[in-house]
Formats: sequence, structure tokens, C-alpha cells
Amino acid sequence: MNKADYTALQGNPQTPGRGLLDERDEDVLDLAGLLGSLWRGKWIISAVMALAVLAGGYYAYFVAVPTFSSTAVVMLNNREEQVVDLNSVIGGLSSDSSVVNTEVEVLKSRSLMGKVVDQLKLIEDPEFNTFLREDTFVERVKTTVKRQIGILPPEPVQAVPQVEQNRARQRTIDQLIASLRVRNVPQSLVFQVTVETTDGTKSAMIADTLVELYILNQLEVKYLATEQATGWLSERVTELQVSLEAAEAEVKAFRAETDLIGPESLAALEIQLKELRERVTDTDMTREVAEKRLQALSRANTPQAQAAASGDSQLARLLPRIDQPSIAQAFETRLVQVQQRAQLDRDRAGTQLAALIQSQAALEEQIKDQSADLITLQQLTREAEASRLLYEYFLGRLKETSVQQGVQQADSRVLSNAVVPVRPAAPRKSLILAMSAFFGALLGGLLVVLREMRNDAFRTGDDLERTTHYPVMGLMPSLPSRRRKDVIAYLSDKPTSAAAEAVRNLRTSVLLSNVDNPPQVVMTSSSLPGEGKTTVAFALAHNLVGMGKRVLLIEGDVRRRVFRQYVETPQEDGLVAVLTGAARLDDVVLQDPRIGADVLLGEKTSANAADLFSSDRFAEVLAEARQLYDMVVIDTPPVLVVPDARIIAQQVDTLLFVVKWDQTQKGQVIDSLKLFESVGRPVNGLVLNQINTNGMKRYGYGGRYGAYAAYGSKYYTN
Repeated sequence: MNKADYTALQGNPQTPGRGLLDERDEDVLDLAGLLGSLWRGKWIISAVMALAVLAGGYYAYFVAVPTFSSTAVVMLNNREEQVVDLNSVIGGLSSDSSVVNTEVEVLKSRSLMGKVVDQLKLIEDPEFNTFLREDTFVERVKTTVKRQIGILPPEPVQAVPQVEQNRARQRTIDQLIASLRVRNVPQSLVFQVTVETTDGTKSAMIADTLVELYILNQLEVKYLATEQATGWLSERVTELQVSLEAAEAEVKAFRAETDLIGPESLAALEIQLKELRERVTDTDMTREVAEKRLQALSRANTPQAQAAASGDSQLARLLPRIDQPSIAQAFETRLVQVQQRAQLDRDRAGTQLAALIQSQAALEEQIKDQSADLITLQQLTREAEASRLLYEYFLGRLKETSVQQGVQQADSRVLSNAVVPVRPAAPRKSLILAMSAFFGALLGGLLVVLREMRNDAFRTGDDLERTTHYPVMGLMPSLPSRRRKDVIAYLSDKPTSAAAEAVRNLRTSVLLSNVDNPPQVVMTSSSLPGEGKTTVAFALAHNLVGMGKRVLLIEGDVRRRVFRQYVETPQEDGLVAVLTGAARLDDVVLQDPRIGADVLLGEKTSANAADLFSSDRFAEVLAEARQLYDMVVIDTPPVLVVPDARIIAQQVDTLLFVVKWDQTQKGQVIDSLKLFESVGRPVNGLVLNQINTNGMKRYGYGGRYGAYAAYGSKYYTN
């Protein structure tokens, strides 16, 4: 019979489609399975969550130190009101985001924190100055342990008091910064300055002091800047005053040392020079005319030429009568007079021309000197005027700046002072408890999931078949009997129970496993002790007897010998006596009316059990049993513990391998099956034993197996 036949007989079919579906869904998140695992581990999750809540409650109510938070609100004042309309040395702040972020950093600056520390003397407060705190219990324990084992830390070097004081101050500033939180309200120029300490009054005082010092710091910055500007302006005004006085003195001295005329007089001199130049030109022309007349007269050698050259009217009247001696004499006399007069005109024009040229040169020199002096005077005057303007500007700015020292306004103002809190801000006990419960549930769920992931046992016949590739012949529930000897009584008293029906299914699978050659000798084994293989053997033998068959139940596990926990008998002889020839099979077989089958007990022996089962005598005993009984059931030791089961397996027809539900690890089962295969005797079928009915339902498998489904109660009487 093939694997499908076995599963069909079990009422646990595994169709090809089902197998393919499982293989396809291996990589898919099984949400239902995950939720089922969490539900099964609800007690673990609840326990972890309860522990987490207890731990969180202990911390919130007994360990955590209550802290109080107080907030002061400040606003940047970008609408500064001017008392006087003067330009400030430092202008007001804008509403740009960079300015807002800068002011946040100013509020958290170490310099401002240092002022708060100094003003409130926080260096004397152990909450901020950690050097003043006492050692905690843990620190004292650590010191004690180190002292006991001889590894105490070296003595600290005595520090300079000033250095130590500075270190303490810096540490106090660090703690103050850690307790401070500055927040800019979005889309506004408002800052919330929050301080959190162990005392509400202290928190409010620190917040108010910080805000007050922040505003004072703005005033101080402006005052110092104005003061520095005033000092610098004073120095510049003094320097400019000296420079102005020197420039004015230089102008005055220059005026005193030089004979200056005004620009109008200089213009008149230039006009006079122009007229003088014209006279020089005219005089030069007169001289040239006189010179030309003299030359013309000197070249003329006839009376007509002389009269024409002289241009004298008298000579012209005498010329017609030049033939007369007296006229000729008069002509000569007049000619000499004309020549003398022309010469005199020439000499007088030359003298006048020389005088005019000299006057022109003197006048040009005078104009040149006057122009240079005037330019120098104008330059000195302009420099003095420039110095005066600059002096007057700086003097006015100095007066404005001096006035501003008394009317400076801060760039921020307080919207609301800090209020002493009534309730602590931390610890938030309800939040701590809620978070503890949440993380406890999360941790518990994680532990449950990890436990499920680490679980390597079998819970379904399908899983057992897929892993081993062997058919599952039976699914045996856990019997409600506390003692081994009550197993048979339960099966006898409850013939219609789920357990009895499961045994019948197993019996049917075994008998039909080979229709042509029905098995006669059946063997049960397992990986490790405690998996219920002996109970399966007893139940199977008891059920076979119910079919009217003669059954022999052999205790093949002579090392443990647990059959006496199922049957009560004082008999000592058993299988070993038969194998050694000390007794016959008929003599030592035990008749138990509750079981209905003959029982061959194991007995204590000094011989090695594996050697006994390897002997020919054991084969002869089984051959004899085949002749006397319809069915022989042998219970053998666990295969991973001793080799007895593999030796006995060589003599049986059917080998049943028992696997305990949700306990036997897959690796153990696979190793056991390989051991049987290594001796050429693979198992014929598997039995998933001690199935917990409620557990099957918790794992979500109850609806898939008839004996464990809700509708099974209609057929079974448990």
C-alpha cells in the first residue's frame, strides 16, 4: 500500500494540492499563525507585561525623583519705540529666522548661564554641582569591592583651589544647560524658556532670572557699544578740533603773510594786462611805421621821391618850384626837419615800447604771484571748511550718542513670568506605566515568537510526513490516565473514546499496510525515552485482541523494564530466561485478563542486550511465537540510546516509529530514521503520539483533524 493509502486510512489526507499549497506559502507571512502563537503565549506575555509594569511602577513611585517644570515667556521686540529721533549705535533685531535662531543660542549660551549660576549661587546647590553630591549606594559598593580586592583608585592630586573652583563652576553650568529647554513658538517671535529641577520654586526662580539677565544683557551690549562709540567719537572730535584750529590758523597766517587781493581785483589786473598788451602792439606798429619812413627817406635821392616818401604836405607844395634856389633851400630845410621828426617818432615809439613791455612783464609777474597765492588761500580755506564740516558732524553724532546712553531699550520683553508649579512634571507615572505595559507586551510577544521560532517539534501529521517522507499511520491523543496501568482500563472502559478510535485507526493502518502479506510481528520504537512507545504497544495489542486475535506482547526494552508498571505480577522470569534456555515460552508468558494478550516480560540480566537480540535463539523464539500467535507486538528501546531496536528490527514485519507531539525534535527524528536506514531496515510508518487536544485547537489544527475537531464529540465518548 502506498503513502496515499496510509493517509487515507488515517482520516488525515494529504492531497497533492495541499502539499503544493504549503510549499508555496512557506515564504508568505502567516498572520493567522503569528496571531495564534501570540494568543497561545498570552500567559507569558501577560507575565512579562506584569513584571514590566511592576518595574515601571517601582521606578515611577519609589526610584524616580520628582522634577518640577516652570516656563517664562519672552518676545523679541522688533517694533522699538524711539524716545528721540536719533540713529542708534546698534539697531533693533529683525524677524528673520536666522536672528530668531541666534537669540535661541544666546539664551542657551554659557556666558549667560554663568551669570545665572553666579547670581543664584547654584555652585552651592548639589543638584547642579555634582561634586557636592554624596556617593550612591552602587558607587559605595564598587569602592568597597575595589578596596577588598586591592585595586583602589589612586589618590587624586590636590588641585589648585582656583582651578577646582573653575571646574565646579563649569560642571554647574553644564547641569544648568541640561535642565534648560528653549523653544521658539512656530511662526512667531516668542520664546518659551523652561527650567526643570527638583524644586518648583527653584525652577521658577531660575527661569525668571535667566530671562531677566537675558534682557539686561541686551541692554548691556547696547550700553557698552554706545559707551565705546562715545569714547571713540570723543577722541575723534578732539582730533578734528585740533585739526580745524590748525587749518584756520594756517589760513589766517597765510593771509597775514601775503598781500592778497580778491578774485575781482585779479580779474581787473588781467583786463589791464590785456589793454597793456594791446598798447604794446600799437606802439610796436607805430615804431615800425616810423622806421619804414626813415628807411624810405634814406633811400629816396630825388626830390619827388623824397616828397613822396616823407608824405609831408609842405614838401609836396614846394616840389613844383624846386627849381628856385630859395625853394630848393626851403625844401632841403623842410626835408631835414621831416627826417628829424621821423627819427624822433621812431625813437620815442621805441622808448615807449620798451616801457610798455617792461610794464607788461611786471604786470604778468604780479598776476602770476597773485594767482598762486589765491589758489593756496582757496585750498587752505577749503581744507579748513572740510575740517569744520567733519568736526561739526562728529560733534553732533557725539552729542546724539551721549543722549542715547540714557534711553537704550532692550530688543526683548517679558510676556509672562514663570509660575511656581503645583504638580511635578516628571515622572509622568501614568505614561511610564503605559509605556512599561506596552514594552512589556512587546517583549513578551517577542519571547513568544522566538520560542515558536526555536520550536523544532512536530504538531501535525502533514509536517511529520513532509519532513521524514514516511507515512503517518496513527495520530494518538494523550490519554487522561495518570498511571501507566490505567491506560488499558481507560481503553476498555471507553471503547468509543477518541483515544480508542485512534488506536483502531492505527491497527487498521498496520493490518492493511501489506494486503498480500499481512504483517504478523510489529515493533514499536522511538528516538528517546518518554515518547509513549510502550503505551502504543500495549494499546495496539489490546485492540488486536478485541478483533479475536491471539496476541503476544514482548518487552524488548530489557534495560528499563517498564512493563511491570502496566501489569502487576510477582513473576521474575521472562524473555531472558527463554533466550538463555532456562525456561520455555509457554512457561514464562504472563496472562493478563485486562489486556487480553499474553505478555512476555523483560528481566534483569548481566549479558549485553544487543548480543541477546543478535543471537539465533532470539530468531527462533520469534519463529515459535509466529506459530503460536496471530500477532506479535515488540516494544523496543529508543534507537538514539542503544542499538537494540535496530537489531530487533531485522526480525519484524512492520516497524512503527513513535514521535511525541510538540516535543520530539525534528533532528532527533531524522537521525533516528537514518539509523534504521543504515541497517537496511527503514521504518514502515510513524505514529504521532500524546497529542494534546486543546493544544491542537490552540495551534489552529483542531478543525483539520477529525478526532480533535469540534464535531468529533458527536462520535466519541471520552
